[in-house]
Amino acid sequence: MSSAATRPAGPDDLWSVDDHLQDILAGVRPLEPIELQLLDAQGCVLVDDITVPVSLPPFDNSSMDGYAVRVADVEGASEEFPAVLEVVGDVAAGPGAPVRIGPGQAARIMTGAPLPPGAEAVVPVEWTDGGLGEGPVTGMRSRSLAPEGAEGQVRVHRPAEARAHVRATGSDVKAGALALEAGTVLGPPQIALLAAIGRGTVRVRPRPRVVVLSTGSELVQPGETLAHGQIYDSNSFALTAAARDAGAIAYRVGAVADDADVLRSTIEDQLIRADLLVTTGGVSVGAYDVVKEALSYAGDEDEPGSGVEFRKLAMQPGKPQGFGSIGPDHTPLLALPGNPVSSYVSFELFVRPAIRTLMGLDDVHRPRARATLTADAPLRSPKGRRQFLRGSYADGKVTPVGGAGSHLVAALAHADALIVVPEEADRVEPGAEVEVVLLG
Repeated sequence: MSSAATRPAGPDDLWSVDDHLQDILAGVRPLEPIELQLLDAQGCVLVDDITVPVSLPPFDNSSMDGYAVRVADVEGASEEFPAVLEVVGDVAAGPGAPVRIGPGQAARIMTGAPLPPGAEAVVPVEWTDGGLGEGPVTGMRSRSLAPEGAEGQVRVHRPAEARAHVRATGSDVKAGALALEAGTVLGPPQIALLAAIGRGTVRVRPRPRVVVLSTGSELVQPGETLAHGQIYDSNSFALTAAARDAGAIAYRVGAVADDADVLRSTIEDQLIRADLLVTTGGVSVGAYDVVKEALSYAGDEDEPGSGVEFRKLAMQPGKPQGFGSIGPDHTPLLALPGNPVSSYVSFELFVRPAIRTLMGLDDVHRPRARATLTADAPLRSPKGRRQFLRGSYADGKVTPVGGAGSHLVAALAHADALIVVPEEADRVEPGAEVEVVLLG
């Protein structure tokens, strides 16, 4: 585990939030690129710039169902004096024999069909009589076309300017242009563009596989009946959902009882599918802090450099934290506190940036803003600790939600921001400007 952070002098000294985060990011590297099919690449980060091999659209085409015409032939056309043109054929989207438009002629054309040679504009079918003039062809029939070369007439009631209702070659994007930059996260619109320019596969960094497990013999799965002294396991659900929200493929492992051997064995079993491991609970100083007992080792001959270091941070909530690597591949592991708010705040500050780093993104942090504190009373914070309080943010203002207790998960469900109280402050007055971490 490499570190660029300034380490505290002794084991009981406090790490700063920034130093702990710096140490984590120094020990996490972006995943190696792989080539994936387009749909498999959704949510992944593009490794290379993508240029356009062929213009979009690749040919002039109609944006309407209508008639391809020459501008001179419909000049001055009106309801009273329509232009009467000979219909010389049909032009559908897709391959087909070309129809050439000469003086006094028109061709029925479908949306997306190539503009035929000789034509200069398209008049929508609504501007015509629909081809109900004399002749065997009785009108515009979407997708049920008259035989090519069928004769007939169409009356056009409005003039058209050159290029009217024509999508020009390259009007979307031109050949040789930059389609997507390296570092782009591929969502549905980006995948659509890649498919439109003919890319079947793309080189990306894969979505990290994150395994989340909670610890504690008191934990019961939702849906089961609680016995005395038991609580439902919410942390593993919250953190698995948060990992997915961050862009990871997340796997939730059922709660592990307070047994160091069982926990160690469970973690080792999960290494095969983990790019990052996250535990919650068992990192404090209690008699049953099983994560510390299971993972506080320096490794052996087969795993040099492995081990998890447990620390105290100058923050509230979330003072106890652990970070290191385990297994032959030195899989990074972050050990978070067990209180629901502590674990979630710790995830947002430390785990989310680690996931985004594995993805290969440049900006790995939640956005931050300055906001005016709206509260009925001053906020109080222990001096020397950076406190993160739940808040509701809107229109440049933030209001505290719930109290400071690290067990208040109900308040967390109604918060969309974290209010940051710096280490040097022990009191923040209503109306003061504060920094907020935006969670939405």
